[in-house]
Amino acid sequence: MTDIANRPEPGLYPLPVPMPGRLRRILRRIFGTRPSTAIRRSLAMLAVFAIAWWGVLGTLMHRIDADPGFAPPRAVEGGSHAVNMAAALVEREVDTHRWSVNDPWFFPTAFLDNMPNFQQGMMRAVSRFSIELMDQIGRTRGTSAIDPDLERAAGLLQFPGDVWFLDLEKSWMPVVPADVQYRAAVRALDAYNARVAAGGAVFERRADVLAQTLARLGADLNGRAALLDRHVQRNRRTIDTTADDLFYFNKGMLYAYYMLLRELGRDFEPVLGAGGVASVWNQALASLGKAAQLQPLVVLNAPGDDSVFANHLFLQGFYMKRAIMQLDEVVRVLAVRS
Repeated sequence: MTDIANRPEPGLYPLPVPMPGRLRRILRRIFGTRPSTAIRRSLAMLAVFAIAWWGVLGTLMHRIDADPGFAPPRAVEGGSHAVNMAAALVEREVDTHRWSVNDPWFFPTAFLDNMPNFQQGMMRAVSRFSIELMDQIGRTRGTSAIDPDLERAAGLLQFPGDVWFLDLEKSWMPVVPADVQYRAAVRALDAYNARVAAGGAVFERRADVLAQTLARLGADLNGRAALLDRHVQRNRRTIDTTADDLFYFNKGMLYAYYMLLRELGRDFEPVLGAGGVASVWNQALASLGKAAQLQPLVVLNAPGDDSVFANHLFLQGFYMKRAIMQLDEVVRVLAVRS
């Protein structure tokens, strides 16, 4: 006889709803086993896929290329060495290594941010250099008309690097992504350099032009150094989750400036020799090169000088400021002699 008093009240202890027999048979035909086991297997397979896709493949595609021995693979003979380098650096990051800054969330490299920060830092330096080409080096005494190819290149290189072909915040229609814009900038730089080689475009090689160009590029470096100082002072933590973003952006910028200024020195070699600043120039390049070649396993931002841990931002800033001082000395000497 059933004890009615001991029965559970309806709704307090919901009983499991049995799976209909027809649905169970269908799932068994699909998975070949019980549905609960199939779900666990599916979840495990998804986890393995995620690790392989975003972890293994993403890591293999992730590359920080600060090779100081890089040379333009298809330089324009008779053109500017620095313009050749600017075009080659952009082409390398966009095509050879693949532009990763605008990767959507489902790409393998979407969750690895060191390469995107490095590439954005490089693009900042190349973009800033292209502006100096347009305003200073590519104009006769800074007063002639702006070269159309340099104007086009400078505009395209300032395009935001994180724009993919879908930017739903701005439009529901497809847009031209950043990497396509940068390829067009490379073509414009090559077109300008080909005209320089043929004698149909201006490339001023005067001391005052070099001095003004270096002063502006040095000011850009000085701004980044000030940003670095503020971050170190306000975020003195050994494990700083934003330190690597700043470090790798600066690394890309310093590497690109090192490569561009090294080639610019070849373009202006007679000017540097006549000005007696070749030694200081080489010292500035060495400082930029050392800053660009720092490659810690983990970027640390140790809280004090007595810490047993390194402060990689502080070390990067040291080489950056030394390069700024040396470039400033070159500018002063050239300004006096021009």
